[in-house]
Amino acid sequence: MCGRTACSLGADLLRRACAYRDRRGRRRQPEWVREERYRPSYNKGPQSSGPVLLSRKHLQQDADSSERVLMDMRWGLVPSWFKEDDPSKMQFKTSNCRSDTMLSKFSYKGPLLKGKRCVVLADGFYEWQQCSGGKQPYFIYFPQTKDDLAEGEDGEDGDEEWKGSRLLTMAGIFDCWEPPAGGEALYTYTIITVDASKDLSFIHHRMPAILDGEEAIRKWLDFAEVPTQEAVKLIQPTENIVFHPVSTFVNSVRNDTPECLAPIELGAKKEVKATASSKVMLGWLKNSQEASPKKKENELPRWTSQFIPSPSPKKSSAERRMFVGRLRRVLLRFSKPLRS
Repeated sequence: MCGRTACSLGADLLRRACAYRDRRGRRRQPEWVREERYRPSYNKGPQSSGPVLLSRKHLQQDADSSERVLMDMRWGLVPSWFKEDDPSKMQFKTSNCRSDTMLSKFSYKGPLLKGKRCVVLADGFYEWQQCSGGKQPYFIYFPQTKDDLAEGEDGEDGDEEWKGSRLLTMAGIFDCWEPPAGGEALYTYTIITVDASKDLSFIHHRMPAILDGEEAIRKWLDFAEVPTQEAVKLIQPTENIVFHPVSTFVNSVRNDTPECLAPIELGAKKEVKATASSKVMLGWLKNSQEASPKKKENELPRWTSQFIPSPSPKKSSAERRMFVGRLRRVLLRFSKPLRS
């Protein structure tokens, strides 16, 4: 299953990370739709909103179906046929959609056959392993190595190709619900899940259907060129995944800082067990924060001391001499005998 994700990139960086080549081979960046609604997060749960890729043709009928747009949608699919005036009144959960029933359950079959396929974007997702002492969370993501990073080339807009970490790309289905009494349409999505791969099965028996590579993403999104029956063949487990244990700090969705996905060593809360892949991930997150527009100090996420120690400020030599002088005067004062 997939019950929590992280997507920490700012809107501009996320757009760069989603660069692709259109049908003519031109390098493009997807345009944002309602960019102002997007909020990065290290701990995103169902009913919150998140970034997805979809074909522009869903929003503009005369558009090329290979063109992509970025949109912020709510996690938890609300079918277009839902008749209540409040989506929260739904009696069933739709944050995840099982691959083996997606073509039989009415909530998913309708939008899927209409080509409403999307790619859910994330740094990675969290999963909890049932242990004797409770549940141990893990952060799961694509392998991050220097070899995966782009060499860098200029696109038509002059921007260099993305050199950051590889985003996790999960197959999803979306729909558009309109309030019966009128009002703004609500776009929502669900993440398709499959049986867990061999390496992940010890954590949980289900995992998101991950689209591994540009060709898989292209086929899933281009609904006008790739029919449903061909697209669903892409929905299968992948072994190209890595993971590390994280602190139970992530258990509360109110905790939304990089500490959520920081690796820990099981049995030693303060020690980091960082693989080469997780080091690249953490380094990328740190650099992406520095490249993002500056926020007020109290709005910036904090790394825990186990990653970036915060030493106490050093005193100057003049300050030290003043301190020593004051200390001597105090000691001399109290060493004098008291007068009767």
